[in-house]
Amino acid sequence: MTTAEKKEETDSVARMERLNANLARIDALSQRLTAAVSARRSHDPALDGPASDIYVKAAAAWIASMMRDPGKMLEQQIGYWGKTLKHYVEANQALAKGEFRAPADPGPKDRRFANPLWETHPFFNYLKQQYQLNAAAITGAIGESDVLSPEDRRRVDYFTKQIVDMFSPTNFFGTNPDALERAVETDGESLVQGLENLVRDIEANQGELLVTLADKDAFTVGGNIATAEGSVVYRNKMFELIQYAPTTDKVHKVPLLIFPPWINKFYIMDLKPQNSLIRWIVDQGFTLFVVSWVNPDASYADVSLDDYIRDGYLRAMAEVRRITGEKQINAVGYCIAGTTLALTLAHLQKAGDKTVRTATFFTTLTDFSDPGEVGVFLDNDFVDGIERQSAQDGILSSVFMQRTFSFLRSNDLIYTPAIKSYMMGEAPPAFDLLFWNGDATNLPAKMAVDYLRGLCQQDGFAQGAFEVFGEKVNLGQVQVPLCAIACETDHIAHWKGSFNGIKQMGSKDKTFILSESGHIAGIINPPSKRKYGHWTSEAPVEGSPEAWLAGAQKTPGSWWPRWGEWLAASSGAKVKARAPGGPENPVLAPAPGRYVTAKPGDEENG
Repeated sequence: MTTAEKKEETDSVARMERLNANLARIDALSQRLTAAVSARRSHDPALDGPASDIYVKAAAAWIASMMRDPGKMLEQQIGYWGKTLKHYVEANQALAKGEFRAPADPGPKDRRFANPLWETHPFFNYLKQQYQLNAAAITGAIGESDVLSPEDRRRVDYFTKQIVDMFSPTNFFGTNPDALERAVETDGESLVQGLENLVRDIEANQGELLVTLADKDAFTVGGNIATAEGSVVYRNKMFELIQYAPTTDKVHKVPLLIFPPWINKFYIMDLKPQNSLIRWIVDQGFTLFVVSWVNPDASYADVSLDDYIRDGYLRAMAEVRRITGEKQINAVGYCIAGTTLALTLAHLQKAGDKTVRTATFFTTLTDFSDPGEVGVFLDNDFVDGIERQSAQDGILSSVFMQRTFSFLRSNDLIYTPAIKSYMMGEAPPAFDLLFWNGDATNLPAKMAVDYLRGLCQQDGFAQGAFEVFGEKVNLGQVQVPLCAIACETDHIAHWKGSFNGIKQMGSKDKTFILSESGHIAGIINPPSKRKYGHWTSEAPVEGSPEAWLAGAQKTPGSWWPRWGEWLAASSGAKVKARAPGGPENPVLAPAPGRYVTAKPGDEENG
């Protein structure tokens, strides 16, 4: 035996030993996995998926379509059979020629199948093409049915797509070439690390499976993100009020108060200096206040939207006026906080209160007659389950909300991260946006049901039926000058729904801006990046959103400077810059405060 042969044999034995050792580690990890899964707390089954009636309706609709027009349904089925048979024959012919290659691949490009083997290897290419044929046949069969109502059609389409995406061959180890190659390269080490990642995620979420999207050790709130200089100048059981330190010698007289959504944390607007909306606003010469909401536990079970308005919005407005000595403020509401800002403005209008000079709405829905993609989760099957579970827990847990929003973009936020983490054994990336996305908050039980029932399901605000402090309010009562920014591909607050709500508001001075990109990237879009553009129009905010867009002009780059000019025009003359706090509002802590890092139930949390 030559020296080279001996070395090859030694290496082979060593690799086999490493593989066997890794397999033994997998066995130990499997026991940990079993223990972690067994710790899963029982919850209402309605939170795990739609009621069975949606599948019954889909089946009934398909049968009804077949009975009414059997020729059409047979044509569709025979077409699928023909494509499948042709695919099978072509694959066999390619192999029969003695060449290890795949047949021609006319299928659509899909980034899930980026590995070259999906194109060149006969086995993997056959799987990919057949999966795409199956997916097209299933979605086509549903899409051609005209028996379902629009609401049921939307839900059937959505959950059908979820099933199709779930069964992609990329989601299974044995049919994922990336995962298989990685396992061979690492002698099984990637499988061990992947299982460790899986066990870690299940243990961290008390038996629930939520994929860790970002390295949790890479960021510290107040350390390397959320670092804009400022001070907590007020605190109650609902929020901390942060006043940011000025960076200009003079500032506009009228202060600006931002209400972020309490589904997530405010520091999405201050991730790092180069994309911090908070820093940019301060640099434009505005006195900026931002609300940092408490992360509620079960003791907040009976907190309602009225409480958020009274002890949150109205109290924050009062404190800003006290600190600055100004009679009026400009206000911003983001997402659900924008919806609640609109409710607050309607209440103030009825009371004859002129506290708010202008309002800005970021990605805000107030008309829920068409809630967009998220509407598939707003039927009674889900909302009934949420109501039962939150009544038991005192909160709507962030776990259920994270999971729901992730399924709106399942390939990006569930399957792709899971493949990289669990099959490939990769560590989560150090990505600040995904770190923030995983730092979610709970909702008080009563508030969650108020919102889901009264606003989302019943469309109470647009219908003039929703009550604030016992009195009905409507969109026409929002009469302050306003600017609304919606995002073109927003999957949470779709822009057409946002437009339809804004056009019903009673203000005579409305500016509507449509930003490219989605719910976050379309808003956190600094001018320095020169990335996403925006549309504006001189036409009134009326008619259909499609007609408005057809007459709008697109401007390259961020909408921030345009909004800054609009805001400055309503912010008064310049005065000497204000240091945070005042005689009645001493500085309580440096920004970003303690509510943003406190865990629910912490003694200091309120």
